[in-house]
Amino acid sequence: MKRRDFLLFAPVAVTAARAAGDSVRGTLTKSGAGKPAVKTRDGRLVELIGDNPTMLVLSDQRLAGADFEAVGQRKSPDVLEIAPIHTRAMFVHKAGKRLAVSYWCDICYIRTWAPGKCWCCQEETRLDPVDPATLDDKSSK
Repeated sequence: MKRRDFLLFAPVAVTAARAAGDSVRGTLTKSGAGKPAVKTRDGRLVELIGDNPTMLVLSDQRLAGADFEAVGQRKSPDVLEIAPIHTRAMFVHKAGKRLAVSYWCDICYIRTWAPGKCWCCQEETRLDPVDPATLDDKSSK
């Protein structure tokens, strides 16, 4: 492999390694200290941390109590740092399907990965979990 080929491949390998990190699944809730957490099926509470847009998702009341899965890196047995928002590392499970957490503007047809106002029309975006397999489809952007 030539050096330039390696340099082109290295970022892809790092992103793939991050995406395949640790995961936790359970009910999205808050810890005793009021921080976002997942209560696993075995009753453990795992605190969730992440970048600013990730923390906005974790604070979205529309996701409270959801069957939630996060992918990232364990900082300790009771803390998971979720991978950065651009890696799409947060999911909800509904009707046996794993859906990526996303937000949609019905006016501008713009998809975002954190809740808030649409950058175009300034209307509030709605929670819109989607099949991760469709995310590369141009109609879902």
